[in-house]
Amino acid sequence: MTKIETNLTVDPAYEAVAPDDFPAMMDVERYGKRSNAFDKIISATHDHFWDPMDKKYVDFSQPFDMENEYLIDPTQNTDLKTAVADKLDEKQKIKLVNLDVQWSLSSILHGEAGALALSASLCHILKDPGAQEYAANQTREEARHVAGFSNYIKARWGKPVAVGPALGDVLTELVLSPLVWKKIVGMQMLVEGLAMGAFATFYKVSRDPLLVKLMQLTMTDEAFHHKFGKIWADRTIPNINVDERNQIEDWAWHVFEILLYNLGSPEQKKHIYAAVGLDWQWVQGAFMEALTDVNIREEMQETTNIFRVLIKTLLKAGIITNRTAGNYAAFIDMKELYAEGDRMIGDDIAEEGIKYLLQLNGQGTRAYSLDSMSAAE
Repeated sequence: MTKIETNLTVDPAYEAVAPDDFPAMMDVERYGKRSNAFDKIISATHDHFWDPMDKKYVDFSQPFDMENEYLIDPTQNTDLKTAVADKLDEKQKIKLVNLDVQWSLSSILHGEAGALALSASLCHILKDPGAQEYAANQTREEARHVAGFSNYIKARWGKPVAVGPALGDVLTELVLSPLVWKKIVGMQMLVEGLAMGAFATFYKVSRDPLLVKLMQLTMTDEAFHHKFGKIWADRTIPNINVDERNQIEDWAWHVFEILLYNLGSPEQKKHIYAAVGLDWQWVQGAFMEALTDVNIREEMQETTNIFRVLIKTLLKAGIITNRTAGNYAAFIDMKELYAEGDRMIGDDIAEEGIKYLLQLNGQGTRAYSLDSMSAAE
């Protein structure tokens, strides 16, 4: 079986050229060959406009007592479900939880920066004017997410922490890859699926109203980014050969494993444990003792669990089949996911946010459904 080193162009909407082949973009025939697959998503852009630099949308001057209040419900913190909790007093627990939120939001910020760069890179290689315009719109939206999370992190901690090696390596691979399928599966499905789970979780468990608002505003954009990936999957996965589909499926599982076992590992968060007087290697031992596959499976039963959302994204896209379903079944009830509809956990939150933005932007009140952006249409 040979590795897929070329783009899988079974639908002309995803035809691509080399990043340095700008002459292909000036082909006079290209301009008139515009797919309508993304028109609804493009035209809906104004429905979810918001500006992270305008207090009308989100005010980053809102205070929060970082020393005495938890940013999130502490029962949701993984560290405190291990022997770590027995070593800390209340003030230290607050510090640990809030620093862990900084770590998570910094990872999200780096992910948004990666999504911005990746979306921009799609503008360089997608020949279809409609797909190219969609990518340009997403680039703009990812840029405001970078601004929004930068503003929040600055308000609460001053600056973000460095990206962890696991996430950094994945993002670098996706941004630099010349392959459209890898960019879309990797970013629009894996990373965006992970992000939607994270946003929904923070929206649910955060005790900081500012963070709740930022999450909902971000989700009004991200729900559409997920739709773009779903359109690609619906038009591509059923129409490629078995070897190609198997390689995409195996690559997705490989990336999933990297993210599952490395995103929150104690070794990557040494500074957090040092700040509360703990040795990271001791913490890692406590994790190994407490977090078995059974424990992970219990965590993933939550509908907002980030990895549950990620698995559902891949499953509904046809990227998980019987070949790899058993891998994921170690952590999640796959039959339950099969039985669920296509709506993602963040869609309801995003729709409420869009209704809020329509009113705020003077566009009145009207029913809004992300389901109308279906690939079939």
